[in-house]
Amino acid sequence: MFQTLVEFQRTIYLALAEQIKLLAAGGGWLAFTAFLPMGILFGAAHALTPGHSKAVLATYLAGSDASVRRGLLVSLTLSFTHVTIAVLIAALSLPLVSIALGSVGRAPLLEDVSRGLLGLIGIWMLWRALSHGHHHHHKHEGEAVGVMAGLIPCPLTLFVMTFAISRGVPVAGILFAITMMAGVALTLSCVAVLSILFRERLVHFFDSRPRLFGTISRTIEGAAGLTLAAVAVWQITSA
Repeated sequence: MFQTLVEFQRTIYLALAEQIKLLAAGGGWLAFTAFLPMGILFGAAHALTPGHSKAVLATYLAGSDASVRRGLLVSLTLSFTHVTIAVLIAALSLPLVSIALGSVGRAPLLEDVSRGLLGLIGIWMLWRALSHGHHHHHKHEGEAVGVMAGLIPCPLTLFVMTFAISRGVPVAGILFAITMMAGVALTLSCVAVLSILFRERLVHFFDSRPRLFGTISRTIEGAAGLTLAAVAVWQITSA
């Protein structure tokens, strides 16, 4: 399955490279625009591969009280940040490039910042669960999690933007990145909805027993928080 996804992405990337070369050589924008929808498939397939904070998204939403609407907003925020920060790094040649980029397609500094912030969110969730009281979930907590998880730039967006810029057509890279973002958002939205439906089904099973319901809710939130914190520490120390 993984190899199939990799080959599928490679096929689209090579086709994109040809389109950008033609555009840079004086070709019309019509053909390139017609190719853009492939970016949705490219992004959706790319988001299915390991990474992209799918586990973070699923863990947080399973442990929160977010509705499906809120979960979709979190996934869209994550997708937007994940792709946009890669576009900014490549297009604006930020000083961040020289201090944050390690091996090709990675930004270790941003990755550590992202993991550290997510670890703090995990500790916050764990504290809420252990305090045994009912705590209001802040209105924009989910969106904050989406931004934190999305701070890790999309490596393929960096590749696409770098290639487009090197050919003198950065706008082509930006347009393709936008369609990629839609594909990434599609995959992450599915993860978000499934996570919330799982949590709601589990909670519904126990809703006739209020005390048990409260225990189950706190246990889910505590487990999610502990997982986020543990994963953050493990990833930072093993990087």
